[in-house]
Amino acid sequence: MKKIFLSFLIIVFFSPVYFSQNRVKILTYNILNYPNYATEKNPKYQLIFNEIKPDIVAVQEILSQSAVNSYLNNVLGNSFNAATFFDGPDTDNALFYKDSVVTLLTAEIIANSPRYITKYVLQHNFTQDIMIVYIAHLKAGDTQSDEDNREEEAARLRIFTDQLSAGTNFIFVGDFNLYRSTEGAYIRLLDQTNSGYFLDPVNRSGYWHDNSAFADVHTQSTRIAQLPDGGSNGGLDDRFDFMLVSQAIMNFGGVDYVPGSYWAYGNDGQHFNQQIVNPPYPISEQIAFALHDVSDHLPVVAEFDFGDVNDVEAIDPSLLSFNLYQNYPNPFNPSTKITFEVPYSTYAKVILYDVLGREVNTLFEGEISAGMNEIELNAENLAGGIYFYTLISKDFIATKKLTIIK
Repeated sequence: MKKIFLSFLIIVFFSPVYFSQNRVKILTYNILNYPNYATEKNPKYQLIFNEIKPDIVAVQEILSQSAVNSYLNNVLGNSFNAATFFDGPDTDNALFYKDSVVTLLTAEIIANSPRYITKYVLQHNFTQDIMIVYIAHLKAGDTQSDEDNREEEAARLRIFTDQLSAGTNFIFVGDFNLYRSTEGAYIRLLDQTNSGYFLDPVNRSGYWHDNSAFADVHTQSTRIAQLPDGGSNGGLDDRFDFMLVSQAIMNFGGVDYVPGSYWAYGNDGQHFNQQIVNPPYPISEQIAFALHDVSDHLPVVAEFDFGDVNDVEAIDPSLLSFNLYQNYPNPFNPSTKITFEVPYSTYAKVILYDVLGREVNTLFEGEISAGMNEIELNAENLAGGIYFYTLISKDFIATKKLTIIK
């Protein structure tokens, strides 16, 4: 690895990057009518996300565009972007993603009652693999009418997924309000008559509700007592929150589900009909109380490997282009990584500017090879604040913003 020592004691490491299975963590979370009680809950949400470190976040029960903005700015921070928000007839879904990891290609709704199903198409920045994320909050309730409504919603989604070509990577996440695997909605979603079916990574059929055999996958409720935010209580006894995946994701190659990574976060299987804050704590005491206080649901997380590129595989130049990606982490202290892509060997440089546009230093200058390249920047002796970095080559110029925190 070539080390470049710059003035201001900025240390930059430069190397070509070959991504061998880029792992992405996806989280789905019912955030209980956010932004209600946001002032008290935001710091606790921050603790949860700092611990889980997801790359893509799907939420349900968010109430407005301003709520999306608040969650982005006051919970997730600058490393995330918010996807297009659709204000539907009831509470809504939202998607947040790290633009250093994926790019949002399209966003749309599937008209549905009582709440929209939202569809987001994401492309991995490095492997170029595409994943479709469907988010839903299906009808709540345990009556036959409620079950019938959920089945209709599942059938409506299947109309769209059955039109996808074989090999498409898609997932369905959210609060499904299902009580058992024999519910019509669950059967519809997993029905393999046509190609748009889903698979359940947990793969444990049965009567999930109030059944200790499924204690480790229960996601509601985190509480015993009724709290002022109006969430459900009664302890963990329902598997309402799900992440289902397509056959292509369960097959090897392209986008792959990481076996064993699916987790109702914070659930150790030892809190059946209990609140999550009863010791022994499945995670730290601080995180357990945060999960308890912010929502009556636990988040569900799973990991996925994108791509199959490694250092012994040839890279097809036709698949490459000029790109400057957002540094990660951002904001940062003291170090961050800047990644950029070039389609052929070329002379290039990366320059750091301050907020007034004054050149601070040249982070890299020289010949680079086709493919992904990475700079690791350690800025211990730079003042905190906003800076800009620019990639310049004969055929391309692009600028991104970074933030140093002190």
